[in-house]
Amino acid sequence: MAAVMEGPLADLNKWNTEGCSIAKAMDLIGTRSAMLILREAYYGTRRFDGFARRVGITDAAASAQLRKLTAAGLLEKRPYQEEGQRTRHEYTLTQMGTDLLPAVVALWQWGDTYLQPGPAPLLRVDAETGAPVTVDLRTEDGTAVPLDRLAVRVNQPYLDHRAERRKADS
Repeated sequence: MAAVMEGPLADLNKWNTEGCSIAKAMDLIGTRSAMLILREAYYGTRRFDGFARRVGITDAAASAQLRKLTAAGLLEKRPYQEEGQRTRHEYTLTQMGTDLLPAVVALWQWGDTYLQPGPAPLLRVDAETGAPVTVDLRTEDGTAVPLDRLAVRVNQPYLDHRAERRKADS
């Protein structure tokens, strides 16, 4: 079972993966510490020491990941000051960071299903109704889409944009 590769994508040997969005995303968030910092931001952690402690990484690693996620636009750094203390910074999710939530929940759901030796340690539920929350592939009208019905096709606006950039670079 595989996705349906349409048009020029049907022959995998005749095209390359230049510009792959999955590769770009993994370059940004593909480390354990980056994903766990995002997990903590979703859970409500805001302060540097909280990220380092809860993720179990050194201050240097936390600093590097927070700097990277902030520079990329997933987190925003905001100053705060407790009475009698110097100004420090907290980190909050941006829209870009919030929009990544379904991908993170999908990994969490997959880990619960395939990597836990028994029941999942935590449940994802709607806070108002208690209904389970899951991630899956659906069309706009709610139809489930299995892998063998997922079609992948060339996006003409992407090709046009790429051609414009190459022309401008010449």
